[in-house]
Amino acid sequence: MSAHIAAVSRETWDQEIMNESLPIVVDLWAPWCGPCRALTPILEELAGTYHGKVKVVKVNVDEQQEIAQAFEVQSIPMLAILYQGSLVGKVVGFGGREQIVELFKEVVLVPEKIAALPKEEPPTSG
Repeated sequence: MSAHIAAVSRETWDQEIMNESLPIVVDLWAPWCGPCRALTPILEELAGTYHGKVKVVKVNVDEQQEIAQAFEVQSIPMLAILYQGSLVGKVVGFGGREQIVELFKEVVLVPEKIAALPKEEPPTSG
């Protein structure tokens, strides 16, 4: 992969994803997929631009079928947005560079948006 993008497998999932405090863009892709290959240089650029604010990882769906099934991948490329171990969004297909740039602008705001959500009050007994 590149300097700012890690390849993730089932074996490295917990280490790379579950303990991460940053929002994560998971690129679910395959080497034979033309749109996936077109997306890669854009992700590499944005991973560098947003380094320290957004983590970017790649999952080869042919090699990591268990992860692909967990995300219910039916079409690639698919970008899954995770924060604190939970799926908070996804984009299926590749709509061009501007779509991905806008996505990263939104992903970097995910921690703020989550923090601003009203907290559920625990039920009171009485």
